[in-house]
Amino acid sequence: MKNIINLIVKDGENSQRVDQFISNKEKELSRTRIKNLILNKKLKINEKIIHDPSKKIFTNDYIKLEIPEPKKISLKPFNFKIDIIFEDKNLLVVNKPAGISMHPGAGDYDKTLVNALMYYDSKNLSNIGDELRPGIVHRIDKDTSGLVVIAKNNLTHEKLSNQFSNHSIKRIYQVLVWGKLRPQSGKIETLITRSSKNRQLMEVGLTKGKKAVTNYKTLEVFENNKIPTFSLIECKLETGRTHQIRVHMSYKGNNILGDKKYKKKFRKIKNINLDLEEMILNLGRQFLHAKVLGFIHPKSGKELNFTSILPQELEKILKMLRKLSK
Repeated sequence: MKNIINLIVKDGENSQRVDQFISNKEKELSRTRIKNLILNKKLKINEKIIHDPSKKIFTNDYIKLEIPEPKKISLKPFNFKIDIIFEDKNLLVVNKPAGISMHPGAGDYDKTLVNALMYYDSKNLSNIGDELRPGIVHRIDKDTSGLVVIAKNNLTHEKLSNQFSNHSIKRIYQVLVWGKLRPQSGKIETLITRSSKNRQLMEVGLTKGKKAVTNYKTLEVFENNKIPTFSLIECKLETGRTHQIRVHMSYKGNNILGDKKYKKKFRKIKNINLDLEEMILNLGRQFLHAKVLGFIHPKSGKELNFTSILPQELEKILKMLRKLSK
């Protein structure tokens, strides 16, 4: 059954964007969801279909937004052991390993976290997003490990989406980069847009793109004449753009160790410890880990904070660097 929202613009409410107006009235719907419904031609103003979320409204406008019945999900379950950190009736917090995509996409249709969630509990996943992404409120890259929250129902999904939209979610990553960041701590604030040279990559935009803000601080620097210089960085996200940390580190000239897409050519390092070189060459992922995730529980209103330790393959590299840089 379709759900229809009917609203009339009163005096003093005019000249707003229509998506903002609906968002203020319908607290259960996230602004992103409202925007997507409008783009999918589910909005009428005075019985005329509107597909521009920024359309201005005027007194006595009659607004009608259709919320279609969610599509039935047809995904293949994947028997994969999910590392569950927390679970209740409304949500799951999962520690994702590197090497598994969040949801089906180009070239990877049935061995993703979503397929594993379908195997684990297909009946309790939100279904208001893309039909290939049940439960998925936010994403981390395939070759990134760490914490993600999964919504078990649509109300939880909406409320968590709102927290992401408002940038009130706490997200802290640990990253190992080549070289030393200058300054060693600070804030990177840029626009991020799709790369003009390669559509699979993102880049810092000078005039177009979405605002992206990363706060960073250097935790440790590893350097001497036997090893290349590396820095262990903590990144705290204010926004969550696609590949944000990877793009921002590359923009600073300090690419992430193991990042196959955002990389610069490094000279062959002389006198490098062979064990360390082998570890670096065989890493098979980027040194990027979603370590801390904090949010307000959509049902109880309690503040929840979760922490995940670095995976063994990353911890091993750190131990080796600490040993060699003494």
